[in-house]
Amino acid sequence: MCGIAGIHLRDESLVPQLGSLMHEMVEGIVVRGPDSAGLALYGDHDRLPEDYSSVSMLDAPSDIKQLVAEKLPQSADVSVEEFAETTFVRAKVFSKELSQVVREVAPEAMIIGTGDDSVVYKGVGNPMDLRETYRLSEATGWQGVIHTRLATESAVDAEGAHPYSVGNGLSMVHNGSFSNHATIRRELEDEGVEFDSQNDTEVAARFISYRMEEKGDDLDTALKELSRTFDGFYTLLVTTENGFAVARDEFACKPAIVAEHPQWVAMASEFQAISHLPGIEDATIFEPEPGKVYTWNR
Repeated sequence: MCGIAGIHLRDESLVPQLGSLMHEMVEGIVVRGPDSAGLALYGDHDRLPEDYSSVSMLDAPSDIKQLVAEKLPQSADVSVEEFAETTFVRAKVFSKELSQVVREVAPEAMIIGTGDDSVVYKGVGNPMDLRETYRLSEATGWQGVIHTRLATESAVDAEGAHPYSVGNGLSMVHNGSFSNHATIRRELEDEGVEFDSQNDTEVAARFISYRMEEKGDDLDTALKELSRTFDGFYTLLVTTENGFAVARDEFACKPAIVAEHPQWVAMASEFQAISHLPGIEDATIFEPEPGKVYTWNR
């Protein structure tokens, strides 16, 4: 079942309000997913100042800060913070360097997010509680997405929570299932793509990342290729460090509503998750068409 909600701000004056807007969104989708919740934020310069990058991890060793700091210059200013099951590492280096160091010093841990302008958290529990753990109401930024999960095909754990964040700043949240994900996984593995879980959502996220990084697709083109390649019933919200996109399968049996306003674009599984947004009475509100991809860029 699962719940999805996200917002892409067009008006920079709303940046300080991102967290408070998303905080209320959780109330509209918690009924769709009581097991766990994950979050991706873009442009929160309190959590991730300019010139810093982030890596989010599960099962990090207790001395991860020391291990990472020993591998980086002192000027990297390494810090670590815990958010539910997520260990959030921040340093004043490029994300590629930080993720390489984390993989080297903590090979048993799972990286669940890497970004130069984005942060990712995942946790198990009631999403209403997790939004407080994530300090969601305090968040700032220009874009965010949250997912509440009802596990149907895998265990209730942080590993199975969404978003699935792969590459640099690409995150996917998903309501539904893919029937041919095992075949596509094998094809991607043949191309050298590595996986961290058995979840079908990760296959879709890796597919989009592969299309963008290796084939040169933009987000819109990669999602259209996903629609041609994957079978199943799904609604997807995919975010990058400059884009926000929604896609549905050709039967469109998984709910989705989009509201577009001059100041923002929002999407949710339930209208009640976005009904509080400023100016909602003036927004263009529509249900995404079956089989169609919608993309907005910063």
